[in-house]
Amino acid sequence: MSVHPMPNAPSLPAADDAWRAVATRDAAADGHFVYAVITTRVFCKPSCPSRRPLRENARFFPSSSDAARAGYRACLRCRPEQAGDDPRLMATMALVERHLVHGDPARLTLAVLAERLDISPFHLHRVLRAALGIPFAQYLRARRRERLKQALRRGRSVSQATFDAGFGSSSRVYEGVAATLGMTPGAYRRGGAGVEISFGLFDTPLGTMIIAGTSHGVCHVAFGDDPGTLEQALRAEFSRATVTRDESTVRSWAADIIAQLEGTVRQVELPLDVPGTPFQHRVWTELRRIPFGELRSYQELAVTIGRPSAARAVARACASNRVAVVIPCHRVVRGTGALGGYRWGLERKQQLIDSERELSG
Repeated sequence: MSVHPMPNAPSLPAADDAWRAVATRDAAADGHFVYAVITTRVFCKPSCPSRRPLRENARFFPSSSDAARAGYRACLRCRPEQAGDDPRLMATMALVERHLVHGDPARLTLAVLAERLDISPFHLHRVLRAALGIPFAQYLRARRRERLKQALRRGRSVSQATFDAGFGSSSRVYEGVAATLGMTPGAYRRGGAGVEISFGLFDTPLGTMIIAGTSHGVCHVAFGDDPGTLEQALRAEFSRATVTRDESTVRSWAADIIAQLEGTVRQVELPLDVPGTPFQHRVWTELRRIPFGELRSYQELAVTIGRPSAARAVARACASNRVAVVIPCHRVVRGTGALGGYRWGLERKQQLIDSERELSG
């Protein structure tokens, strides 16, 4: 990609050039601009390894600061804020990473960073907030959660992964998960006691879809032929929750899922409120990384998460998925090519696979 920014005045390349750089993950474009995704409100480097957005959902900005001011937050995977030309910011983020990798993440605070960089905490807060788009404490918590997930995917024990990520104790992890996901595993086991859930019923190419969620995100997506049966199953699963039919609350989530089923979008990225074990979450995370139109075997998925002998456990985790399509367990089949299982019917699984292959071809 040819980019010739004016000295001291970052400028954008032509939109077609910028998109080609994003589509090809051109690392040479890093530092010249960032791209943001309007559906996820996240901005990334051109070389970010995450899924490419649809062209119409991409927006381009000269710098991380410009994207943050427009209301987008930095990607935790590629950390585009490090591509900026502010030496204080680059030094700060490098110091953050050193603390996370080599130091004591639990002791990392804004005051510690400001002292190390010899600037005031107030000024550092403004620099970081402008670049990250979120408070530094929130960014740091997200980075710790990401390090925890990475450690678990590598096969580390929960206690060791907790320590490495800087949480200090497993209870801190549990509290963090509850704050992020809303419903703790214990609450789910108790039938959603104390949780308020809204749901709606919608017509889709796969039949009737029921979608339900809490204030934190989607907790249930299922397909069937009878709306009454779907509602009954939802109420049985969350027998002690306050469950209310309210299509207006979940309509935007439903629209995103239907758009994927119809081929308008390739992958929905909705907030989730789905409790599970660390192993299940590792599997579900990898499921969401399988590209639209592609398939994996249970064995391949087990190898991907670093547990090559756990293909059966992977299959059980797929079967435990409670949010159809959003966590695309339909993209996993047996090593022989046979469909395997699908809690919403093998006919629907085949329909999803065929539709995605046709749309991606």
